[in-house]
Amino acid sequence: MSGIVGHTLYALLGLRAAEARNLPIAALLHRHLASYLAGAYLGCDIQAMPEAVCVETGEEVGFGTVPVEKSPYTGGPVRPFRLSVRGAEFTPRQIHELFYGRSHLVLGWTKKDRQLAVPWDRLPAYFAAVVRDGLDSYGPGERPLAYVFGWIVHVVSDALVKGVQPGLNLHLLDGQYTPRNRPIQDLVSFHEIGYKELRLNWAALLTDLAETPVEPVQSHYMRVGIPDGTLGRDFGDAWTPEKAWLLEAVLSENRRFLRRYVPSVLADMELRETPAGLDCNEALRKTAGLSYPEMVDLARKADFHHTLWQVGVAVADMFASVVGREPRLSDLHADRTPSWGELSRRWRETTP
Repeated sequence: MSGIVGHTLYALLGLRAAEARNLPIAALLHRHLASYLAGAYLGCDIQAMPEAVCVETGEEVGFGTVPVEKSPYTGGPVRPFRLSVRGAEFTPRQIHELFYGRSHLVLGWTKKDRQLAVPWDRLPAYFAAVVRDGLDSYGPGERPLAYVFGWIVHVVSDALVKGVQPGLNLHLLDGQYTPRNRPIQDLVSFHEIGYKELRLNWAALLTDLAETPVEPVQSHYMRVGIPDGTLGRDFGDAWTPEKAWLLEAVLSENRRFLRRYVPSVLADMELRETPAGLDCNEALRKTAGLSYPEMVDLARKADFHHTLWQVGVAVADMFASVVGREPRLSDLHADRTPSWGELSRRWRETTP
């Protein structure tokens, strides 16, 4: 699945699976749901920024590293978007090459940095180190911790969906993770699963996600700074303090861009009445080569629901591994104070 729709759904499914196991972090994630969902998207995808700028109108167009050949506004030329920081300019591709592997850990490294990838069996220790540092250095507030667990969702789900880690066997049009499949996965997730089955208010979820602040713990878990805490001790390689100023600007740009990007995502996901029934927009039909009803039928035949269930289970498995490594997480269960019903039983009668 692609982008913000997919990662938001993975996070929500992982949270439901964690609740079913009575994992102590579930209550915290509910309390800070927007930050948890933000971590599941912006916690990894640092290329969330425009790809280009329309020459005639000056409007930003496209997303991240996806090429844009002409302006969707005028059909005319575009120029590359560049993030200007301290007198230097960086394209989304350059930012991707500098930081993408650092957030995704197991994938996305440039060829020269592939030896820095964290093996799958080392991820629980890596995540637990970040959680420990989050409790020690970024607390006592809970929001950074929710963001960290959202980031964990993204790392796990991306590794599975992109086939870096075995475990899924989804085959839609031409494989598991391809440009033609992504519109199918997003649209079916948004409408058939999100709206119809889970009753999600996508507009509220994504808007709240986009309004969350930058969390300093992200620079720490990406090892863009001075080695510190448990992570610095146990994973002391690959730290780059000299790039901290740039990552700070990138994370700020991610938030700026996402506020204007979310409405376009919601618009892209809209279904329209046609003589043949509800259908998606022409661009998505063209990419997949299918109408929306055909996409729904294909997803059903491919057992797409089972794939999503597998992702939710994998996320909860990783959460459980992290919880088992950090005893303090066991104190995060739901509020243990008396419920309103208990208080009512005690207080209903006035004292003479």
